[in-house]
Amino acid sequence: MKRMILTGMLAFGASVAALMAQQPAAPAAPAAPKGPAPKSKGEQEALMALQTALQAQNWDNVIAAAEDLNTKYTDSDFKEIATYYEAVAYQEKNDWIKADIYGEKVLEINPKNIQATLLVGELLAKHTRENDLDKEEKLGKAEKMLNATIENVKTGGKPNPQLTDAQWAEQQKYLIAEAEDNLGICALTRKTYDKAVPHFRAAVENDPQPSYNVQLASVLQSSGKNDEAIAICDKLLADPQLHPAIKQVATNVKAAAMQAKGGK
Repeated sequence: MKRMILTGMLAFGASVAALMAQQPAAPAAPAAPKGPAPKSKGEQEALMALQTALQAQNWDNVIAAAEDLNTKYTDSDFKEIATYYEAVAYQEKNDWIKADIYGEKVLEINPKNIQATLLVGELLAKHTRENDLDKEEKLGKAEKMLNATIENVKTGGKPNPQLTDAQWAEQQKYLIAEAEDNLGICALTRKTYDKAVPHFRAAVENDPQPSYNVQLASVLQSSGKNDEAIAICDKLLADPQLHPAIKQVATNVKAAAMQAKGGK
C-alpha cells in the first residue's frame, strides 16, 4: 500500500531531511543528549544519497544507498531508518522475501518499530496461501506482528517529535487501519469470515477508503449479511470517480448479495 509506505516515511524519518542540511558540528562542551545526527561528512553525504533516492522513489538506488550507509558507518544513528527503507524498497520491487528479511533486521535493532512490525505482518498476511504447509505458523506470526503494531501505535508515543499531535493522531488512524485490514486478510485465508468482519470494520472506521469498504462488503456478503453488503456497495458505486477495479469488485459483491437474497 503506497499510501501507507509514504505515511511511514513521514512518521519514521521526517527528521532525516533536516539533518541533511546540517554540517558536522565542531567539538563542544558536554550538553544535554541530542537526537540522531551524522558523525562525519561522509555519513552526511551517505544520508543525502539515501534521501535523494527516496524522493525520486528510485528503489534500486534506495537499496544501494542504504547498503552503503550501513556498511561504511556501522555505528550510524540512522541504521534503523536505512534498513527500514531498504525493506520498503524491496517491497516496492515486489521482492517480498528480501523485504521480509530486511524488515526482520529492523526488528533486531528495535523490536517495537511500528513500521517494521506492520511491514512484516502485512507481507506474511498477503503472501500466505490456504494450502501452505506452514500456513498457521505464518499467519500466527503475522497476527502477532500486526497486533503489536496496533498496541505500539496506541501506547508508544510519537515516533518523531517533529510531528504535531494532530499529525500523529492522523497517522495513528492510518497505521491502525492497515494493521486491521491485514488481520482481516489473515482471517480470510482461514475462511473464518465472522472473525474477519470486525477487523475490516475497524479498518473502515479508522480510514474509510474504498478499498477497505469493498473488502468489508465482500466479507459481509460471505457471512450472509447481504443487506449491509449491498448498502456499502451502493454507496461505493454512487461515486463516479471510483477506481475501476474497486467498482468491478463492488458490482460483483452486490450481484452475489442480490442473488443470495433471491434477486429481491
